[in-house]
Amino acid sequence: MTTERTLITYIRVSTSRQGRSRLGIETQRQTLAHFAQVEGFTVAREFVEVETDKGADALDRRPQLKAALAAAKKLRCHIAVAKLDRLSRDVHFISGLMAHKVPFVVAELGPDVHPFVLDLFAALPEKERALISTRTRQALSAAKARGVGLGNPNLSVARKSAVEAVKAEADRHAANVLPIIREAQKAGASTLRQIAEALNARGVPTARGGSWYAQSVANVLERG
Repeated sequence: MTTERTLITYIRVSTSRQGRSRLGIETQRQTLAHFAQVEGFTVAREFVEVETDKGADALDRRPQLKAALAAAKKLRCHIAVAKLDRLSRDVHFISGLMAHKVPFVVAELGPDVHPFVLDLFAALPEKERALISTRTRQALSAAKARGVGLGNPNLSVARKSAVEAVKAEADRHAANVLPIIREAQKAGASTLRQIAEALNARGVPTARGGSWYAQSVANVLERG
């Protein structure tokens, strides 16, 4: 029988060359092993994906991720990745994964980050994600250097600050976009898809500088 401290680990490299060298794989494996040990998880299974195609964010091109989702559902446990971009750099793909109702944890962010925040984090530009991750690691290192024990509530403060930074950035972006969405609605855009098309036609970028889709519009409206 499994416990809530069981993990499925998912490792992904994006080229066959990386897969053959195993450098990327071993780095992720070590990161996840350390994360599991520090946070008190037991790794039940490991899945390794080697992608060779461009635009390989579709789940049907990720057989190992599909297998990991199935295993996690069966064991009723989390899936862990070393970094969020090992799942995808596409916020819409990550939003789709959240719909599978399988909880994900990201080693670089810690185990206490709510799945919704992962979606927000994915929507931020890469530079902002890296900055928040660096701040989180620095805060955790400083806490541990002061002798704060693992599992102490003070350690969660650092993770909480990163979560708040992500939410603040998402709120800021939503506040800037909502007036434009309202204008589009007044102009006759009544569906999420129509609003997305209107935003794209006006050259309004998403938080990560990409194109709008129905789901990304819905995410902004929920914050309004």
